Amino acid sequence: MLADLLGSLFVLLLVAGVPALSHLTVRRAHLRLIPRLDLYLSAVISQWFLAALGVLVVFTAGPGLRAVGFRSVLALVFARWALLLTVVSLAAFGLVLLLERWGWWPEEPELVRLLVPQTRREKLLAVLALAPTAALCEEFLYRGYLLAQLAHWFGSVPWAWVGSSVAFGLAHTYQGWNGMGRAALLGGLLAYPVIRLGSLYPAMAAHFLIDAVALAWLGPKFLKGVSET
Repeated sequence: MLADLLGSLFVLLLVAGVPALSHLTVRRAHLRLIPRLDLYLSAVISQWFLAALGVLVVFTAGPGLRAVGFRSVLALVFARWALLLTVVSLAAFGLVLLLERWGWWPEEPELVRLLVPQTRREKLLAVLALAPTAALCEEFLYRGYLLAQLAHWFGSVPWAWVGSSVAFGLAHTYQGWNGMGRAALLGGLLAYPVIRLGSLYPAMAAHFLIDAVALAWLGPKFLKGVSET
């Protein structure tokens, strides 16, 4: 009984609590006055805290680490899936940024531009801290725990796939409708090999590479950042 309650509360946190906090964060005007490095550090700490809660729930309420995707795959399979996910995602993201530059796609909101790394130090921290944090924590939380839990509740992997992807999109409320839709589609793409292979590792590797390239190159190249005042 207690295990079911813990699992339910954590799912509720991921599906409703995180999007609500993201929405409230966007509404804080002083956020735009905080230096980027401090924002990066805050994001890293909050994601690892949430992931630690998830690990605690897994160990106390189940279903166990293997059930949420922590299982090995052959090196060739791992590399093939990680490369495929990375190439497809970056190609799609690059196309969207080009369409934005040409005025054929809605522009990114101010907060997204604020978060784009500008200096070498910011890019380095983004690649070494933000990207691996998102890859490990978000894949565990959304493609690992939430996907497995929803599949158990719904008795349907496709509905769990949709639900976890939508929840991942809602977690990116601060990026506006454009960013939420993009995150949901990315979540759906990254979930596919998890469903096929039962392993999170290819999705984690691809997520890291996607974020690293986006933060260190694509974002700074195509999006004009907002300087701190």
